[in-house]
Amino acid sequence: MKSEWEIKKLSKIANFNPRESLPKGRIAKKIGMDKLQPFCRDISSYDNEPFTGGTKFRNGDTIMARITPCLENGKTAKVNILNEDEIGFGSTEYIVFRAKEGFDEDYLYYLVCSSIVRVPAIKSMVGSSGRQRVQIDVVKNLDIKIPPIEEQRVISGILRDLDDKIRLNNEINNNLVA
Repeated sequence: MKSEWEIKKLSKIANFNPRESLPKGRIAKKIGMDKLQPFCRDISSYDNEPFTGGTKFRNGDTIMARITPCLENGKTAKVNILNEDEIGFGSTEYIVFRAKEGFDEDYLYYLVCSSIVRVPAIKSMVGSSGRQRVQIDVVKNLDIKIPPIEEQRVISGILRDLDDKIRLNNEINNNLVA
């Protein structure tokens, strides 16, 4: 593919920690840090709990751990377990990314998982040893080469197909164990 890729700040292609309304005490799907598997797109389970606080998200959003060692261990996932228009919540130690208009949400997920975003995020960590956190402004201001939307869809489609095959293989393996 030959095209013109543009350099954009990550904040120009994604909303960070977008606002959502979820009343305190409402039972909702909670995705705790323990529910994210290293370098795995899909979220395998969740808990139904009263909302008491934390980050909020919708299907299609990408959640990335912002605390050590979870980020280094690859805890990033694409939210896909909610019903239409349902809002879920999770750890305050997540950064939520939502693709802006004209950008593919799957492409954004794979971009956030890549070393293009992960390495600078890890290098930006500050805080006491063992409790270091990503500086969100550093991630927002990353200069990223972005292909046109058609190419984003082709690239993310190839990667999504591979993740779908991994998920299917895991399901087959789980059935063999059972």
